[in-house]
Amino acid sequence: MEHYLAAIPGNVRWGQWDASFEPVLHIRSGDSVVIETLSGEPEDLPPFGRFSPIPFHDAVLANAPQGLGPHLLTGPIYIEDAVPGDVLEVRLVDIVLRSDWGWNLQRPGLGTLPEDFGKLRRIHIPIIKERRVAIMPWGQEIPLRPFFGNFGVAPAHSDGPLSSIEPRVVGGNMDNKELGVGTTTYFPIQVAGALFSVGDGHGAQGDGEVCLTAIEMALTGRFEFHLRKDMKLSAPRAENPDCWITMGFDPDLDVAVEQALRDMISLIVEQSSLSREDAYTLCSIGADLRITQTVNVHKGVHCVLPKSLLPTSRRFS
Repeated sequence: MEHYLAAIPGNVRWGQWDASFEPVLHIRSGDSVVIETLSGEPEDLPPFGRFSPIPFHDAVLANAPQGLGPHLLTGPIYIEDAVPGDVLEVRLVDIVLRSDWGWNLQRPGLGTLPEDFGKLRRIHIPIIKERRVAIMPWGQEIPLRPFFGNFGVAPAHSDGPLSSIEPRVVGGNMDNKELGVGTTTYFPIQVAGALFSVGDGHGAQGDGEVCLTAIEMALTGRFEFHLRKDMKLSAPRAENPDCWITMGFDPDLDVAVEQALRDMISLIVEQSSLSREDAYTLCSIGADLRITQTVNVHKGVHCVLPKSLLPTSRRFS
């Protein structure tokens, strides 16, 4: 069954992940949902009349209680029969651009080089939706490769309310540009129903997201959800038709590297007949460690291994 979840007041949470949020939609495993998202707090919106307004954006900001972070997250969605210890398989089938503008921010004290850039700078970037390009202030056209920076499942009830800023073992603000259309992401479930939410649409981003934001913009995504009771995970993983992706998040970049690498070694052992020692060697000669982002308090690293390099390559089963 396919559902539609609009980004309207009552369906969007502002800046917070919290297992106590009431779900706005109930679905079953195998269902798909078209989900609208919004991007931008009041000060991020462009001057009136310069670009097309996004439906209900102002109304959502006026009605949603402001949480601990800046992101607008549509959801949560309750998946029937999901319980802690299960895994939620999320397939991103399609993305549609909702807006003819995006925005980019530099903020004093934040970003990868806070000591070098101490002035507030917010720019609004025209988007040519038909051509899927952004027009930068210096005249350059940047091709868009949209993805959702912030998505996942709810943290455990014992964690209480958490900011939307940091990425975590349940997902959140991963800001991983590899997780675009055609990607399947797997999340370890910590609460009944999983409580999936999504937001933080990005039109284009480099690994690192160094100045603080990407081209932030409103997107609509079509997702398929599958409950996996045959899997056990302690952190998000992903795959696309060509590669496997594991991830690590920590304030210390070295620790994030170790997390992503250890999980890739485990994945290789699970997906092939290789020993851990052989898997470690394969990572050294065939996997890429990439810096996902360095701006979300908990830095991110993702490890990417082409499926063609595995002795046996298959979907999780």
